[in-house]
Amino acid sequence: MVHTPKAEDGRKLRSEESRRKIVEALFEITRSGTMAPSAAQVAEKAGVGVRTVFRHFEEMDSLYSEMSEQAAARILPVVRAPYTASTWRGRLDELLERRFGIYEEMLPIKMAGDIYRFRSSFLMQDYQYYLQVERETLYEVLPARVARNKKLTETLLLLASFQTWRQLRQDQDLSSGEAAEAIRAAVGQLTE
Repeated sequence: MVHTPKAEDGRKLRSEESRRKIVEALFEITRSGTMAPSAAQVAEKAGVGVRTVFRHFEEMDSLYSEMSEQAAARILPVVRAPYTASTWRGRLDELLERRFGIYEEMLPIKMAGDIYRFRSSFLMQDYQYYLQVERETLYEVLPARVARNKKLTETLLLLASFQTWRQLRQDQDLSSGEAAEAIRAAVGQLTE
């Protein structure tokens, strides 16, 4: 059989489409509440064979890596967008609103990743990276006089963290609106 450029292009396109379907399937499965899906579940949801999953992603870690890249492409533009408020408190409010939306969208996906974080060097690095992003973006909106107050900034960082959002939404069973209101109230009291 002679391989023509058109045939190779067609295979490449099918391969990229299979890969996209597999990653999207993992997103969908985790969003529906299955925190540790098997390769067979991912394959079934994607409409591909288990061998196809492993051909594209030799191990689940590489699948989570691809998933993380797609998540970053969705959320980092939101995180890095310029603020419109002219005061630091206004920018802090904008930062919180952005985080609430991101946290709510990513809650099941982040929880799925956290299950494997201690067994995956990639997921641990990803976790550390996003902790650093949370810290940096908070410090960007705080004036120097506030940022120098370590107790205050560490408490603000805790309140505006994904871990606090998860605690309020899952462990305390608050709605997203109630969780946002609780965080806003606590941050507001600290920054009066």
